[in-house]
Amino acid sequence: MSAKPDPLPAAHERVYRALRTQIMHGELAPGASLTLRGIGSEFGVSMTPARESVRRLAAEGALTLSNSGRVATPELSNERIEELAALRALIETELASRALPRAHLALIERLQAINGTVSEAVAKGDAVSYIRRNLEFHRTLYLRAQAPAMLAMAETVWLQLGPTMRKLYGRLRQGKAPENHRLILAALRAGDEPGLRLAVRTDVTKGLRMLAA
Repeated sequence: MSAKPDPLPAAHERVYRALRTQIMHGELAPGASLTLRGIGSEFGVSMTPARESVRRLAAEGALTLSNSGRVATPELSNERIEELAALRALIETELASRALPRAHLALIERLQAINGTVSEAVAKGDAVSYIRRNLEFHRTLYLRAQAPAMLAMAETVWLQLGPTMRKLYGRLRQGKAPENHRLILAALRAGDEPGLRLAVRTDVTKGLRMLAA
């Protein structure tokens, strides 16, 4: 008779992925406190998978753990925001450049459609949906780069910036979809690598650097 599989790894992975998504998409504000008991209650799991999920997210810089055991989303200093903005500029311009030779018409049309959902989120004033769709726009393009290690690095930066992006959205009071998305699409259609790199760099850093100014 075969042994029953241990449910804890599956529970831990489910909680980890759900929390990771919440943080990346700005569902939690900077400095928001979390408890293992609260996480367990929200996801219907015991303390063990909740604790393991927190440990993994803290290792990725998505959560902070104080000496007293307090768990919270990070409140980034201006220097840290500037550093992460610089990382986005370095990594994402390279991903976009590598994606350009594979940017066929179907991809550009898909990006255009996603950008439409970004506009809808802006019109509704829905910060979480805006961040989610904005990242979907970038991820869809970068997947064409076929550089999984580089994309994983970009996603770790997005994860660390998630709560800060929520704060940034509220400060900017967006009234329309990012202009640089349209410039990215135009550069893809034209096969313009310098224009694409400039549009991506501006898109991923402009707002963050305003916040850090």
